[in-house]
Amino acid sequence: MSELCVTVPVTLDGVRVDRAVALLADRSRSSVDGLMVAGRVRVDGETVRTRSRPLRTGEELSVSLDEPADRTAEPDSSVVFTVVHADPAIVVVDKPAGLVVHPGAGHRHGTLVNGLVARYPEIADLARIPGTGADRPGIVHRLDRGTSGLLVVARTPDAYRSLVAQMGGRTATRRYRSLVAGLVGGDDGVIEAPIARSVQVPTRMAVARRGKEARTRYHVVHRFNHPGPCTLIEATLDTGRTHQIRVHLAAIGHPVVGDETYGGNRNAPTPVPRPFLHAFSLEFDHPETGDRVSWQSPLPTDLAAVLERLSGE
Repeated sequence: MSELCVTVPVTLDGVRVDRAVALLADRSRSSVDGLMVAGRVRVDGETVRTRSRPLRTGEELSVSLDEPADRTAEPDSSVVFTVVHADPAIVVVDKPAGLVVHPGAGHRHGTLVNGLVARYPEIADLARIPGTGADRPGIVHRLDRGTSGLLVVARTPDAYRSLVAQMGGRTATRRYRSLVAGLVGGDDGVIEAPIARSVQVPTRMAVARRGKEARTRYHVVHRFNHPGPCTLIEATLDTGRTHQIRVHLAAIGHPVVGDETYGGNRNAPTPVPRPFLHAFSLEFDHPETGDRVSWQSPLPTDLAAVLERLSGE
């Protein structure tokens, strides 16, 4: 049995204890309920069994956890994804919308990682690299479940270290196409606003002074006036915070169309099956050769159909 001990940060002030434990311990809410019933959750030394009890900044939260079972991702050859490039060092994947990148609370099976280790078993060995989760070997950046597009995965320890350094050093370039609500003013812009986990809803992110530095650049591709105002843009990540593009665009009043979480479904100009966000371009230095390499991915059919409807209005 292991002990999780955390001083409650400002970002979790007011959050229900069961939600906080699920987030911090990467456990499902049902398993957290079991921990609380068993008396394994304590705040400032006092056992807590009321799931809705709010936490306060500075309190000491401790949880007695069972040692996790082997969380190494199991291979699953049924996972569907497209490989656009593979060599001994890397795999470049075109991820479909709806596919979770790696196992986590509520998604232990059927993820991209499960599919990758089925095709490339050596990727599982990268879980031994310090700082790499056993359930996310080779993963150096992620795409949200509802986002489609390009993602690079390492196949060797050296490639992993090189790609992590490039992502952290901002020398890798990731560009996205997105349809946003409203008419964006100006053809180019930069959004610089720190991002932190939402105090009210821990599964969401928000612009906050206490957050981590985040910077998104965008360029307007086309503006549509009918059947409702919206703008097609290209966004470039200078940093890689969770939900960064979605949060930044919502913060300037232009949420991603189809994004229920950040307000993109309000007054949507046309039906959109999911957040209109596609990682269409990926560029970095190849970990083995040092050559600058790049790939592009066309809009998937569901998003292309949305633009066709708008263009036909």
